[in-house]
Amino acid sequence: MKRRFIMLEPDNVSLDLLADAVRNACRQPCEIERLRSPEKLIEKLSGGLPWDMIMIDYAAGSETCTGSLLIRKIRKTSRDIPLIVTAIKGDVEIASEAIEAGATDFMVRSGRLADRVHTLMEKLSPQLTLIDRNRMLQEQNALLREAAVHRFQIVGESPQIQAVLSQIERVAGIPRPVLITGERGTGKELVARAIHLAGGNPGRPLTSVNCAAFSDHLLESELFGHEKGSFTGADSRVSGKFEQAQGGTLFLDEIGNMSLSFQQKILRVVEYGTFTRVGGSEEISVNTRIIAATNTDLKQRMQDGLFLRDLYDRLSFEIIEVPAIRNRDGDIPILARHFLHQFMQEIPSLQGKRLSSAAIRMLEKYAFPGNIRELKNLIERAAYRDTTNEITPEDIGLLPREPVMIDGGNFVEKVESYKRQLLLEALDEATGNQAKAARILGLSYHQYRYFLKKHS
Repeated sequence: MKRRFIMLEPDNVSLDLLADAVRNACRQPCEIERLRSPEKLIEKLSGGLPWDMIMIDYAAGSETCTGSLLIRKIRKTSRDIPLIVTAIKGDVEIASEAIEAGATDFMVRSGRLADRVHTLMEKLSPQLTLIDRNRMLQEQNALLREAAVHRFQIVGESPQIQAVLSQIERVAGIPRPVLITGERGTGKELVARAIHLAGGNPGRPLTSVNCAAFSDHLLESELFGHEKGSFTGADSRVSGKFEQAQGGTLFLDEIGNMSLSFQQKILRVVEYGTFTRVGGSEEISVNTRIIAATNTDLKQRMQDGLFLRDLYDRLSFEIIEVPAIRNRDGDIPILARHFLHQFMQEIPSLQGKRLSSAAIRMLEKYAFPGNIRELKNLIERAAYRDTTNEITPEDIGLLPREPVMIDGGNFVEKVESYKRQLLLEALDEATGNQAKAARILGLSYHQYRYFLKKHS
């Protein structure tokens, strides 16, 4: 591995001898980049390339950035890299200032320079070894993250999404039900597919059913199948999704929308792994893993008597909460660029487009009630609208949130008006779901209902 050193020298001073001494003392090949201006040095250090050591002459720099000020600026961008300050002659005051500002060591360039540099490199050897080890770990972690993203197609580097990936890895090999919660558009089905893929041979069947799309009668036939003649139009026996997913995974989306009577039927399959087809009498056994998902507050529905506690207990061996995009630190730019890249690959005529900094800032300020699904649609429409190669805020077309209008004359009236505005804004952001609006404001469901009734 080649060492990469960077050196700052004054305009009227040559550090050739120092550079030669460093090369001779380094136990492995090394490259030394020499710069004349502090601004260029800071720019280089901020560029993301790995550096092993920084060497500056204490007199180097500009009128506005010399000595201890320069050292402090360097430390803002490069906290852990060894920083060596040199001078043509010893000066206790300069050495003290340099160390106090953040320098690793101070070295005089006169006298037996080769010996001094050799001693310095020996002294720094443990620190350089630690830097190598940390870089190797960072590279390994980056490769692991990239492999996880490639394997699961879940894009993001935020701590929140990394926690979800960790849960997926842990629970995937355990043949028990998993409950996935989260707002609409957060990628709950993607998480279900990731659990399925990580849980064994990806060739196993994976079937999905949106429980909100069917009435009880149709959902029963969809899940359990039916016998010939069981109802008008049943011309032959049809296997349901449970049978089709035998040995694999059945994903039940929007499970919170099931009626109580149908929940009882699902509970039996979850408990015993058996069911009968519509119009049939034969009991069928299946070995199918169930992954359920919902964007409703099941605990609140249980309190309201609309969801069976026994079914919740059976489904929630593990609960994975998929975070809203607005709560995923730093993932919006990553996802936006990912969707743009995907769209350009799909439509070659749109190649070469990029998101402007202003467009990224606009996206980061937006609340995204529709989460990832909404972001994907926004990016694709913006790429289509854009007539240049740079997507701007105008292409994205998000409207800024309207300013809060506070009614009333005195202080109390204004405060009450503002409270009412907050309650209604949260309800609008939650698309009418009061439990979700309560979570947005950090209130309990009953607190939110109380305040909403009081202020509306």
